[in-house]
Amino acid sequence: MTREQVLDAIRAHLSDELQADPASITEFTRFREDLEADSLDLYTLVQALEDSYGVRISDEEATGITTVGQAVDFVFASHAGTASRAAGDA
Repeated sequence: MTREQVLDAIRAHLSDELQADPASITEFTRFREDLEADSLDLYTLVQALEDSYGVRISDEEATGITTVGQAVDFVFASHAGTASRAAGDA
């Protein structure tokens, strides 16, 4: 999985959930300010990321993720770490 694939998946999810134009969602898009996402929207996004990518995002970590790019970085880094640990177990 590439970073671009993660970005595309998050963009598609946000577009669907928030009825936002996918072309307007960039790495610099802020969830609350630009997409007007509320707490429930953000909770739903966290759940979707956890389910889709097998990562766990604590409440503290979620609070620090304010842009689409930060969400992509978190998922990509977590997924890469999981793949590295799995390769080390083999």
